[in-house]
Amino acid sequence: MAANSLPVTPVPALKDNYVWMFPTGPDRQAAVDPGAAAPVLRVLERTGAGLSHILITHHHHDHIGGVAELVRRTGARVVGAAADSDRLPPLASAVADGQILTLGTVTGRVLTVPGHTMGHVAYLVGDALFCGDTLFSAGCGRLFEGSPEQMWTSLTRLRALPDATRVCCAHEYTLTNLEFVGTLWPDDPDLQALFAAAAARADRDVPTLPTLLGQEKRHNPFLRCDDPALAKRLGQAGQSPTMVFAHLRELRNRH
Repeated sequence: MAANSLPVTPVPALKDNYVWMFPTGPDRQAAVDPGAAAPVLRVLERTGAGLSHILITHHHHDHIGGVAELVRRTGARVVGAAADSDRLPPLASAVADGQILTLGTVTGRVLTVPGHTMGHVAYLVGDALFCGDTLFSAGCGRLFEGSPEQMWTSLTRLRALPDATRVCCAHEYTLTNLEFVGTLWPDDPDLQALFAAAAARADRDVPTLPTLLGQEKRHNPFLRCDDPALAKRLGQAGQSPTMVFAHLRELRNRH
């Protein structure tokens, strides 16, 4: 981690979720997508910190299930998308695309990234991208509400961020995603090395995240749907990036 990187902690929750926590000042923390309150409360008790903010990327229960208890126990300010406020817990800050957030001693920026859900947002805080279920290590989220065109547009927006951006996604899906990517490039030694490294971390019960966006640009096929070589490999030569993405997402759905 670079000297000026935002310290981030992935806190396991539920089956395979992570609640991401980061400092917002002396003895103050923020939590992103707390699907359960207990893991966050344990961190606060262990560290003696208070909870200043809760950032929500979207309305699914495994991302908001712990919000009400955390607010009751800590008084944290809840941040979420104004456009999706009717499906979120009560918001202290209802935010929109491009909005700059002041989170104690740090600042962040809101990015709208519809696709997984229509109201999905991501938060860029320092060099850390809290992207919920839009972008995963070696994968992307399912399209529950948005269109392939919307999701592809959202992914290209995230892809435009610097290579050194750390991708703090909300699920531990790295191994299963790399298994799928390995079916596309079965003889790629770099992918094999990534899978072996991720498997070794999983065996030690160590998170595989965050991942670097630069690595995702190289190895995540969902960020490469405008690459003619990938389109050809998928039998989609000449198709638009949106069509290539839709085909790739369907293959992943069936994997």
